[in-house]
Amino acid sequence: MRTMTATEVARNFASVLDRAEHGETIVITRGGRRLATLSPAPAGNGAAIKEFLAEHPVDEDFPDDVAAARESITDEMSGAWHDD
Repeated sequence: MRTMTATEVARNFASVLDRAEHGETIVITRGGRRLATLSPAPAGNGAAIKEFLAEHPVDEDFPDDVAAARESITDEMSGAWHDD
């Protein structure tokens, strides 16, 4: 991991992007404090997500389960705020 000042990054932006493209992570500082981290973007085009969704079909009961959970919470909380 390389550390560079914001000024260095600004002056060498194209080469900094090249470094990130090749797998390097750069910590950017200003006034001696860590300001940001520039790192390679994760590779992928969504194929893994598409494959996961194909292998794990949607649970048709999910909307009903969510509604039941909300009703349960509402029922529990309805008596919680009594002004005695």
